[in-house]
Amino acid sequence: MTEEQPYRVVARHSAFELRRYPAHLAAEMLVEGEFDGVAREALPPLAAYLSGADRSRPRPGIARVREAAPKAIPRTAPVVQEESDRPGCWLVRLVMPADVTPATLPEPADPRVRTREIPEQLAAAVRFSGRGTATEFDRRATALGRAVTAAGLQPAGAIRYARYDPPWRPWFLRRNEVVLPVAE
Repeated sequence: MTEEQPYRVVARHSAFELRRYPAHLAAEMLVEGEFDGVAREALPPLAAYLSGADRSRPRPGIARVREAAPKAIPRTAPVVQEESDRPGCWLVRLVMPADVTPATLPEPADPRVRTREIPEQLAAAVRFSGRGTATEFDRRATALGRAVTAAGLQPAGAIRYARYDPPWRPWFLRRNEVVLPVAE
């Protein structure tokens, strides 16, 4: 079973859950393009990183008795997408498993992939099933922003779009979420 990003539900509102996400590590890639295509472009390099494409392996030419195979990092859910500060560019992110620490997180071999620690965060989230298209996510994001403001909370960051299931899962079984950070 795929490990999911942990969170704690702080409160339930009629239109969203208020969640506390703990600090965590992530691997991410900045991709230029349309909402619906950037995840397809980012996932192969991110998956390669999870499969062991990192700089922790010995370099060629260094004497060694036996070269260890790269250690794979287990896959987690969701795949997160958020608009970056650059217009037309998106960050596509994979959350690292909870047992991975900054000391054990290898450096990616692909310069397009970067790792970073994301601080603890309070956020409003709404879940839905179906196709995770730009239109569906945008509609849910607009409704979530209005509901958060109506509840007296203040948005405090970029909206994240989360997909929990692979593309081959039937569309009506796919889990998606829109997550909006809010001020403490």
